[in-house]
Amino acid sequence: MGKILLMSFIAGLGTCLGALIILYFGSIKYWQLSLMLGFASGAMLALTFLDLIPAALYQSELGLCLKGCVLSLVIMGLLDLLFNRTLLAGSSEHRYTLLGYFIALGIALHDLPEGLAIAAGAAEPISLGTLLTLTIGLHNIPEGMAMSAPLRVGGMGAFRIMAINCLISLVTPLGSALGMILIKASPSFISLLLAFAAGSMLYIVMMKLLPEAFSRRWPASCLGIFLGIILVVSFNLFF
Repeated sequence: MGKILLMSFIAGLGTCLGALIILYFGSIKYWQLSLMLGFASGAMLALTFLDLIPAALYQSELGLCLKGCVLSLVIMGLLDLLFNRTLLAGSSEHRYTLLGYFIALGIALHDLPEGLAIAAGAAEPISLGTLLTLTIGLHNIPEGMAMSAPLRVGGMGAFRIMAINCLISLVTPLGSALGMILIKASPSFISLLLAFAAGSMLYIVMMKLLPEAFSRRWPASCLGIFLGIILVVSFNLFF
C-alpha cells in the first residue's frame, strides 16, 4: 500500500514541476502563452480521445460513458457561470486567473481516475504500476504549465501558484487510496469516473483554452496543439 501511494505521489508532482518551469522563466510573452495554451489543448485532447474515453469504454458500455460525459459538461457549465457572475468577472487579469482555476479543476478531475489507474496497475506485475507512474508524471508536467501560465499572467504570486499545484498534486495519491479501497468495485464505477474526467477536459479545452490561445497568436497556438498531440501520441507508442 505504501509503495502504491509513493508512486502516485511522484506522478502527481509532475504538476509542480510544470509550475516551476513557468515560474523560472518569469514574465511570459503573449506568443509564449498561446504556445503553452495550445500545447496544453493538444495534450488534453489527445489524452481524452486516446486514453480516457477508450479506457472508459473498455470498462463499461457506451450509454454509461455518455452519461458521465454529459454530467461533467453540465457541472462544468454551471461552475463556469458561477465563477463569471460572482467571483472573477472583470479585467483581463481576472479572466486569466479564472482560466487557471478552471484548468486546476479539470486537472483535479483528471488526476483522480489517474490515481485509480496506478492502483489498478500496481495490482498487476509491478512494472505496469511503475510504467503508469512514469507516463502519468510526464503527462502532468504540461498540465502544471497550463495551469500556472494563466495564473502568472493574472498576477498571482509564485508562492500561491506553487501552493495550488501542490494541492492538485495530492489528488493523484488520493485517487490511488480510493482505488485500493474500491479495487474490487464494479467496472461501471471506474468507467463513470473516467468519462466524467473526459467531459471536464473537453469543456476546458473547447470553451476556455482554445479560444484564449487563438485570441492572441494563432500560429503559435497551432504549433502548440501539434506538439501537445505529438507528445501524448509518442508516450502511448513508446510507453
